[in-house]
Amino acid sequence: MVLKTFGWSFAVTALGLVAAVLFGGWTAFGIVAILSILEISLSFDNAVVNAGILKKMNAFWQKIFLTIGILIAVFGMRLVFPVVIVAISAQLGPIEAVDLALSDKDRYQELVTDAHPAIAAFGGMFLLMIFLDFIFEDREIKWLTWLERPLAKLGKVDMLSVCIALIILLISAITFATNAHQHGGAHVDKSSTVLLSGIAGLITYMIVGGLSGYFEDKLEEEEEREHEEEEKAERSGKPRTAVAMAGKAAFFMFLYLEVLDASFSFDGVIGAFAITNDIVLMALGLGIGAMYVRSLTVYLVRQGTLDEYVYLEHGAHYAIGALALILLVTIQYEIHELITGSIGVILIGASFWSSVRRNKALAAAEGNADEKTEVSSGV
Repeated sequence: MVLKTFGWSFAVTALGLVAAVLFGGWTAFGIVAILSILEISLSFDNAVVNAGILKKMNAFWQKIFLTIGILIAVFGMRLVFPVVIVAISAQLGPIEAVDLALSDKDRYQELVTDAHPAIAAFGGMFLLMIFLDFIFEDREIKWLTWLERPLAKLGKVDMLSVCIALIILLISAITFATNAHQHGGAHVDKSSTVLLSGIAGLITYMIVGGLSGYFEDKLEEEEEREHEEEEKAERSGKPRTAVAMAGKAAFFMFLYLEVLDASFSFDGVIGAFAITNDIVLMALGLGIGAMYVRSLTVYLVRQGTLDEYVYLEHGAHYAIGALALILLVTIQYEIHELITGSIGVILIGASFWSSVRRNKALAAAEGNADEKTEVSSGV
């Protein structure tokens, strides 16, 4: 199971490390290995959230996620995206931007650093909306009950998530953005840039999330109808078939997954410049990490991990909320990637441990119930 799921990741790792050695020797090998670990640690929460969405999709769209999706993730976000940032911020053509990335790496890094406030605002708002919509939803299973129960009640207020997100964006624009960090230690006013980028992130979330939610609701209606037909089929002795998301519903959910992955990759791409400004090594290292995140997502789905460890999804969403706020803070202040990655790992680790304790408690309760039944029956 492990080899089948992670086989391509192992192969890409081997090819990527060999390419690094051929490109820049053993120093490049070490840089690519570090970048790979950085990407995996920063994106583990991404895998958990992706798994919660991917398990609703059928086998065809899961394959699309692993093939076309990985091309978008590796070449789009880890290679093309940094070049696009430079092209837009420096008002250069695509070819000139690529030439700059390969020939003048220091200037390329400076331009990406200067574009960071816009990137952080867009990605921060998109991720923040994911977190807010999650915690304001009334869920049957709650992890931090003392917090999630009152927030679920507040969530009944229409558009509360959007209002809170806009308030946080406004606060960020008039605090962090007025003294935004730029290359060389300089600070400039980026309030208007942060506001525009943040609103763009919010609009992107509402469009993509809204469309995926709409088609998901349509799918649920179809599931209800098919469930009735399956019950009839079961009564007649015919086998039941599970319904998985397909068609338009799966397409928009796939689109949602790609935008989500893009938002998660912002911190990894920006953080990579703390290690190297070589775009080739960056693409190799982050690409290897992205492959493992994809494979881990599929592994979680096929193993049913989210169904067994029910608080994992909660921990991942809290990690998303933390990452969103960190991205907004980094508009002005530099935060080490170790801190960003550690927060996500700690939150997911805590939710995993809580899930284990819950499972043990449920097993013990069932065991006690069985003992009582045996005693009462005189066994």
